[in-house]
Amino acid sequence: MRPPPVGRTLAVTLEGLAATIVAVEVIAIANVPTFIITGLPDTALAESRDRIRAAFASTGFAWPNKRVTVNLSPAAVHKTGSAFDVGIAVAVLAAAGIISPDTIRDAMHLGELGLDGVLRPMHGTLAAVAAARAAGIERVVVPAANYAEASLIQGVEIIGAATLAELAESYGAEVPWHVIPGSSPVQGAVVPGISGVAAAPRADADLADVIGQAVAKEALEIAAAGAHHMLMCGPPGTGKTMLASRLPGVLPPLDDDAAIEVTAVHSIAGMFRPDGGLIRRPPFEAPHHTATPAAIVGGGSGIPRPGAASRAHRGILFLDEAPEFSARVLETLRQPLEQGRIVLARAKGQATYPARFQLVLAANPCPCGLAIGKGLECRCSAVAKRRYLERLSAPFRDRIDLRIEVDVVRPCDVSGAPPGEGSVRVAARVAAARDAQRERLQGCGWATNGEVSGKWIRRRLGEESAAVKAVGDAHRLGVLSMRGFDSVLRVAWTIADLDGRVAPGAGDVDAALALRSGLDR
Repeated sequence: MRPPPVGRTLAVTLEGLAATIVAVEVIAIANVPTFIITGLPDTALAESRDRIRAAFASTGFAWPNKRVTVNLSPAAVHKTGSAFDVGIAVAVLAAAGIISPDTIRDAMHLGELGLDGVLRPMHGTLAAVAAARAAGIERVVVPAANYAEASLIQGVEIIGAATLAELAESYGAEVPWHVIPGSSPVQGAVVPGISGVAAAPRADADLADVIGQAVAKEALEIAAAGAHHMLMCGPPGTGKTMLASRLPGVLPPLDDDAAIEVTAVHSIAGMFRPDGGLIRRPPFEAPHHTATPAAIVGGGSGIPRPGAASRAHRGILFLDEAPEFSARVLETLRQPLEQGRIVLARAKGQATYPARFQLVLAANPCPCGLAIGKGLECRCSAVAKRRYLERLSAPFRDRIDLRIEVDVVRPCDVSGAPPGEGSVRVAARVAAARDAQRERLQGCGWATNGEVSGKWIRRRLGEESAAVKAVGDAHRLGVLSMRGFDSVLRVAWTIADLDGRVAPGAGDVDAALALRSGLDR
């Protein structure tokens, strides 16, 4: 007596961007007819039993009148989501003798099944296919709606299938009848006005549009060149939001590795449109000040989804009216500001998402917003002013490299003033400074001055260098914390990079100190 055939194929489970390749095994043995899934499935995965049986019935395949056991290996890893449906379905077809087990053994199958046998699109396709390529898997089957997204990963054969019948027929099965796919939601579709996601700055937004604000523009260029965090404080209408929205236009495009990583995060979040290819422009996220901690850092049932901080990875997270954000939201940003990642622990699993963003804050100086600027009359008390800016806690502010005042625009700046420098010229200087940093930091695991550890930068410059001595003087006077000490050195080196010098000097430190202490008076 020959043993019953075992249908085997591959799938993947995602915990954040971390992927685990899962072996899907199915066997049908003579016993009381039942359908069992083992291997720590979550609720959505456990419900796949009903979806798969309905898809079989809709396609005309006979369900095995046996005990069907599905094993998802490694069994100790939690499996989440409905994207295992297609893998389990084709493995059942193999176990039932409808298709040959050899046809599916080395392929990965992804996608959710509708009751009519149609393959529904899924989130996280790009991350799943990237994991398949890293594991040496050469063929991946995805829903037809995810084909364009999956094809962005090179080196893997991508097969898009619209229905289970179409897929089974490609494996040699005799299909009783075909289902005509109906319309299904497109992966990553976002309904305007409902999603709550801020629109990205216009591609034609140019820094030359900003009138005056020479100091703020200089600080913005330094922030872009070194990936430094920045706080702008000034009255309403001085151009803080306009300046922040121009920052993506002066940043270099993302390289291949960063583009895949950023695109994978947006794919998992369900906010990626594959028709434009990989995300090459640094993302720009601007959540409203009523956003919850879960909206900023991520959350949700089961394995949490990425929030605005992770979607801003390798780009900008802009918090307008920063003091209006809740203290809980602001304090949750401390970990990603230091580590460049967010770890979200839940009872059923842990997800780690990258969050190496530039934080840009805009704030009014007081509740009425008129405490800064000549000719403005502020009616707030000294206590009200202090309490307003203290909503940004001292430990939080200490992590911001550049803290500047943005004053009102004077009439002489508006009439007769020559046009400001455009984004193209500023972007060229920023790119040159980034190239210098990349060459200097090669092999260290960092790409910009904003990421460098204080220990490394102090050792590289030397304790007797003019820059370190100048910062040491400010530290001894109590002007800087130790974190501020390192922050000033990073900014000073970025200023030197923009000027084409190999190392910062005392003058660069003075400029960095001025840009950091603008709000400390």
